[in-house]
Amino acid sequence: MSRQCELSGKKVLVGNRVSHSNIKTKHRFLPNLQKKKFWSVELNKFVSLKVCTSTIRTIDKLGLDAYARKAGVKLK
Repeated sequence: MSRQCELSGKKVLVGNRVSHSNIKTKHRFLPNLQKKKFWSVELNKFVSLKVCTSTIRTIDKLGLDAYARKAGVKLK
């Protein structure tokens, strides 16, 4: 399973942790992914998706079908 949001496409970023003495060590920034069921009005059924929390908030505002159309994702 990849650590990527199925709707927005957010995925793992790589950067550095920087100590007080300016020593840099590799660090992975993981997206806050959650498995959640959403109701699709167009499909008339629940759709289970792995999405990040910021996407969940946007879906609450726009609706699942509108967000999927905007992101160019086909729901099944």
